[in-house]
Amino acid sequence: MAEKFSLGGQEAWYYDLGDWAGYFHTYDNLEVGEAKNKRKVHIFLPREYEHSQISYPVVYFNDGDTTFFPGGAFNKTWNLSKILNRLYLTNAIRKLIVVAVCPVNREYEYTHAPVIGHDWGGLEAYSQYLAYDLKSFIDNHYRTISQAESNLIVGSSHGGLAAFYTSALYPKHFGCVAALSPSFWVGLDSTVDNVISNWFGGIDLADSTLLFATQNNLENPDLKPKIYLDWGLIRDGGFHNQIIEALATKRGREMKNILINNYSYQEGKNLFIVEDAIGKHEEISWSGRTTNILKIFFDI
Repeated sequence: MAEKFSLGGQEAWYYDLGDWAGYFHTYDNLEVGEAKNKRKVHIFLPREYEHSQISYPVVYFNDGDTTFFPGGAFNKTWNLSKILNRLYLTNAIRKLIVVAVCPVNREYEYTHAPVIGHDWGGLEAYSQYLAYDLKSFIDNHYRTISQAESNLIVGSSHGGLAAFYTSALYPKHFGCVAALSPSFWVGLDSTVDNVISNWFGGIDLADSTLLFATQNNLENPDLKPKIYLDWGLIRDGGFHNQIIEALATKRGREMKNILINNYSYQEGKNLFIVEDAIGKHEEISWSGRTTNILKIFFDI
C-alpha cells in the first residue's frame, strides 16, 4: 500500500508493508538546507504514531539504503523492521522514529581524509547537513524528542566513521553514537605515504585529523557523546574480513584506549565496546548486534 503526500513542502510516499512495529514515510528526493541536495530518506514510524500524542527518540542510520531493504554494494540488509518487531513485542526498548539516510556519493560523503583510488573529503559537509538541515526537518515535522541524549546516529564501516565524526563534532545534536566496524583507519592506513610510514611503526590514531577535529568535544564532560564501538574477529572469507575488518579491529582497539586514557571515558557508563567473535564485515553481522545497541541506548 503506497499513498503520495506532502509534508513541509516535500513530496513523500506512505508505505505500509505490514510490519507490527510500524510503517514508512519515504522521501525519494528530500531537498532541505542551503545546498539543496536531493536525497532518498526512509522514515520508519511506530505503528501508533498517527493516533498517539507521544514524542519519540530518533535513530539516524547512515547507509539508509541497507537499513530496511536489500541494497548497497552487496545487496544486503540489516532488516531493522524485523528487529524492531521483536523488541517492541517484548517491550524491550522504547518506541523510536528511525531515519534511514541514503548516500548520494558514499565514498565522498563518509570520509574526511584520503583513501587510495577513491573519492573522499565530503564528511564535514555531510555531517553539517545531518546536524542542521536534516535533523531540523525531522524535528520540525515529526513528534521527536529533539534533545541530544535522545538522538542516536548509527553507521558501519565508512558509515561508522561518519557516525562517530558527526556525533563527536555535533554532540548537541547527536548525543549518542554507535559505530560498527568503523573505518578509523581512513587517513592513517589508506594512502601510499601512510602504508610506507607504517613500515616504520605507523601513525597513531591520537594524532589523526579525526581526533584533531573532535577532541575539544570529546574532552568536554558537558558535551562528550555516549559511544558504542564494535568490530568482528573473523578473518577468512575475503578481502573485507582479512584487511578491512582487521584494520577496524586494530584502530578500534586504539580508539578505545584513547577514549579511556585521554578523554576520561568509562567503559560501561558512557563507552560500550563489543568484540564479536563471529563478526564479519557485512550487514548480517551488523544486524545481529543491533538488538544489543538499541537496548543500551533505549532500554525501558
